[in-house]
Amino acid sequence: MFMQHKTSDIIYLFNVTFSRVYNTRLIKGEGEPIYIPKSKSCSYHQIVFAHGYFSSALHEISHWCQAGDKRRLLEDYGYWYTPDGRNEEQQIAFEQVEVIPQAIEWAFHVACGKKFNVSIDNLSGTETDSSPFKTKVYNQVLSYLSNGFPKRASEFIQALADFYHVDFPLSRDQFVQNNPSIVEHLHVKI
Repeated sequence: MFMQHKTSDIIYLFNVTFSRVYNTRLIKGEGEPIYIPKSKSCSYHQIVFAHGYFSSALHEISHWCQAGDKRRLLEDYGYWYTPDGRNEEQQIAFEQVEVIPQAIEWAFHVACGKKFNVSIDNLSGTETDSSPFKTKVYNQVLSYLSNGFPKRASEFIQALADFYHVDFPLSRDQFVQNNPSIVEHLHVKI
């Protein structure tokens, strides 16, 4: 069965699940993504995802699910970001902070029955072998499947799975089926 993946559904599911408890709303943006904590000009925290893209919404939510209480009071959680065009050192730093959010994002994609692709997000920068990064993301997924996802991530995974009629709790087989090409060349046991 073909399932439509509309950003309006993700916005609705996120806001129903989290806006009251965390005073946070998911916002469709026109430009680059950003997290904006509440301020004098806005009474709620905003997760603004890029250009209205479905996968961007899931990725930005994954960062929010990982961020602790103090980080959620800082613009973009207080993290640095070097845009596309990173050198090798910058790319290594980028990949170190992206393992957890991309593992969570993969779970979100599985929970809504949408294919996930690991992103090194550096099309015009130094060319790197993405296999080690993919391995780290997959190993983080396996760790979460064994030990549990962060609380907010788990709540959203369940909300997505219920909405998209996907079996929950998620299993390793669902990740392999979601994108076998990510897993088939990794140096991990399937």
